[in-house]
Amino acid sequence: MSTSALRARYLTDSVSTASPSRLLVMLYDRLCLDLDKALTAIASGEREAASVALVHAQDIVLELRGSLKLDEWAGARGLADLYTFMTSELMRANLQQDAGRVRAVLALVEPLREAWRQAAEVAADER
Repeated sequence: MSTSALRARYLTDSVSTASPSRLLVMLYDRLCLDLDKALTAIASGEREAASVALVHAQDIVLELRGSLKLDEWAGARGLADLYTFMTSELMRANLQQDAGRVRAVLALVEPLREAWRQAAEVAADER
């Protein structure tokens, strides 16, 4: 089996066996990676690469937004609004190739990722 096939199998196995809280952290990790890729591409004038990364980042944010259970906790509506704002900023960043907007979204995402990572660790410890 080739290295890329092994890597793909490992990723598939990791996702299929991960807890819901771990999956959430994995989405945030990939979102940060996409935003970093977009920043690098914008800085080097690679418009297409930036667009690919930003569209994938938007897809992740839309998935996060869609997975919220708005009636199950008081903070869900605020988080949904934040996701909507992020999506809008990422679309504008893509159209204008605006690294400042990407950095602003990344500044919102990183503390959320850390909070969910800590929550996932607590949940894992309680099992």
